[in-house]
Amino acid sequence: MSRQATIRRPGEGQRIGVVGDVYRVLATGAETDGKYATIDAVVPPGGGPPPHTHSREEESFLVLEGEIVFQIDQQRIVAGEGTFVNMPIGSLHCFKNESNRTARLLISVAPAGLEQMFLEVGHPLADDAENASMPSEADIAKLVEAAGRYGVTIQTPPQ
Repeated sequence: MSRQATIRRPGEGQRIGVVGDVYRVLATGAETDGKYATIDAVVPPGGGPPPHTHSREEESFLVLEGEIVFQIDQQRIVAGEGTFVNMPIGSLHCFKNESNRTARLLISVAPAGLEQMFLEVGHPLADDAENASMPSEADIAKLVEAAGRYGVTIQTPPQ
């Protein structure tokens, strides 16, 4: 075995605020030889990223708690607890918590790398943080600027 096992106990893992959600990084590309990254996401009511596409990685989601609405190209999916969704490379997609209850997702990307964008643009949070501030216009501009370096295209609203 060339590397050590990665073990994150409940509450462990770097927490960052990204687009108003709380992301707890469970496994990075550095820990998986670049094969994948895994993130535990807490998505408050109204939370979720803008529509976007990935040119490098597939992204999958497992709804652990609550309900999330996924938009995949023209398809809208209301996903409750236990629902698994995989986004192929190049699909226009987003997710949003349209309910009045906080939701929780397990997100994986393969290959790894996207977690580095989250770490770059997100706001570091305390280890016990359960909430993140909503993004400012400067936060969104930083995300859009960084996205291109990670092979992500964010669909921005018309000006």
